[in-house]
Amino acid sequence: MNPTSSEHLKEKWISTEPIFQGKVINVQIDTVELPDGSQGKREIVKHPGAVAVLAAHEGKLLLVDQYRQAMGRCELEIPAGKLEKGEDPMEAAKRELEEETGYRCGTIRLLHSFYTSPGFADEIIHLYVAENLTEGEVSPDEDEFLEIYRVTLEEARQFIAEGRIADAKTLLAVYMWQFGMAGESAES
Repeated sequence: MNPTSSEHLKEKWISTEPIFQGKVINVQIDTVELPDGSQGKREIVKHPGAVAVLAAHEGKLLLVDQYRQAMGRCELEIPAGKLEKGEDPMEAAKRELEEETGYRCGTIRLLHSFYTSPGFADEIIHLYVAENLTEGEVSPDEDEFLEIYRVTLEEARQFIAEGRIADAKTLLAVYMWQFGMAGESAES
């Protein structure tokens, strides 16, 4: 079977009912025609997209620790943030890195873009790797309270085992760093 010939699985959009318009997300219910001709409903979360930054300096990964209300606890994560309307993802990645960690990068490149939960959300995260870092001043958003951590690969693995790192973007970044897919070696 060829997965590129999936046209027979496509759902045809019929209508959209807006449910909620928020600062970060919008929620809607789409009515679709299913491949067999029947109709179905799809609850969709619309999100402007986000960026995340894998930044390692002197053999240590930069992480931020912040409280996540949706999880009800603090979470260690790579620097990340929502895209502003019309914002270039690469520029947003540089901005988030500097705001959350104080570090500036000499070079930055896209590693991969991925959907967080395609079953119900259109959020896409653009994961960048930042290299040639220089330290500067942290300047988080006014409603953002966080601490910066610099961790080795072994410490990151331990945080994963303990559940302190549990979000997909950070897990992906740690594994890409571990396998040398992101430039500076995790073993430096």
